[in-house]
Amino acid sequence: MRTLSRELKDKIGQGVELQGWLHKKRLLGGLNFITLRDRSGLTQMLISDKDEIEKLRGLQIGTVMTVKGKVVADERAPGGAELHDVKVEVEVPVTDEPPIEIDKPLGHKSENLDTLFDNRVIGLRNLQEQTIFKVQAEIMHSVRAYLDENDFTEMSTPKLLAEPTEGGAEVFKMDYFGKTATLAQSAQFYKQIMVGPFERVYEISKTYRAEPSATPRHMTEFITFDVEMGFIIFDDLLGLISGLMNRVSDDVFAKYSDDLKKWNSVKPTLPKEIPRLSMAEIHELYTKATKTDTTDEKDLTPDEERWICDYAKKNLNSEAVFVVDWPASSMKFYHRLKADDPTLAERADLLFRGLEIATISMREHRYEILVEQLKTLADGDPNDPGFVPYLSAFKYGMPSHGGFGLGMERLTEKLIGLNNVKEATLFPRDMNRLTP
Repeated sequence: MRTLSRELKDKIGQGVELQGWLHKKRLLGGLNFITLRDRSGLTQMLISDKDEIEKLRGLQIGTVMTVKGKVVADERAPGGAELHDVKVEVEVPVTDEPPIEIDKPLGHKSENLDTLFDNRVIGLRNLQEQTIFKVQAEIMHSVRAYLDENDFTEMSTPKLLAEPTEGGAEVFKMDYFGKTATLAQSAQFYKQIMVGPFERVYEISKTYRAEPSATPRHMTEFITFDVEMGFIIFDDLLGLISGLMNRVSDDVFAKYSDDLKKWNSVKPTLPKEIPRLSMAEIHELYTKATKTDTTDEKDLTPDEERWICDYAKKNLNSEAVFVVDWPASSMKFYHRLKADDPTLAERADLLFRGLEIATISMREHRYEILVEQLKTLADGDPNDPGFVPYLSAFKYGMPSHGGFGLGMERLTEKLIGLNNVKEATLFPRDMNRLTP
């Protein structure tokens, strides 16, 4: 019966059989060690038999093998135990030297990223790289658990659309049996429609943006947590996200604190209610502190996002901040104006450790106003087949509702302390990369 690396500490003195990949080889004459990797971690093995050593000659990292031996306690070994009296059976020999070394940390400096991504298939065998995506899997698990506990229903919506969700030029178009289809920029229309049947819904899915950009924050394909909830006010929405951020942070660092130490990751400071600052306040604070006037800007600059997060950490005891009170002139047609100030939209961005990771808003749920905003703000035709089903949900009764889209890779990046969203992506896609 196969034993996993993590189980060795409970089998001291016993004979076991392990299966995995050759992770490291040190043949030094008197002392000969190999390290085996399986899904649970590493096992160090001492090989003394010359015939067994000979089986390893010419074999490279990645060789698949079955090994048998006796478990011996050793505090210096991974997990506090290693294998002695080892017998090796080579299942799949590898004789080509791998393009990168996976038994030591891989370079994540900006000048090394192309090499990192070009060799991603092999590089992911590095345990430190694996931590990124184990953390990402835990983020997804944590988000699902939190939303399920708050009475949300998970959904899965189409990614081939007849009309771009967000409008604008950043859409991928394709021929669809003689018609033009677009890849979904978000689940926006569908998640609003689903408020009608379910009140509270979410989706974890791929999103596509034809971003003509190669910045550290943009990709053409990424994963979004799309969430929508009905019968709420804006405070309810921001409260839900505050709770979600705290839950994810607690879960990730409870499960992977030891692994994250290899990345020098620090658990973020997050209050129960993430603080809010208006865009005008942030412009004013930033302008005063830096002497760079941004008071006429309709959005925050990337430097403002970094600056205000530093400010919030020092002065508000929070590494996240909601940017509220956005100018109505920049809103989407489905956003709702503030009732007490129609020059502002009832929306927010969530900034976390210097980066915008979520866009949040209350939606316009009144049919006549929504149709008018579609015409005036998006130059849209209410009779277009891409809009008719969406608008019918409102025509036949929709409550006050709101939601958000939160980028999974950006959240992963900032929780771990990476510098580029592509580092938190298995196989990143941008305007320059379509492989592997």
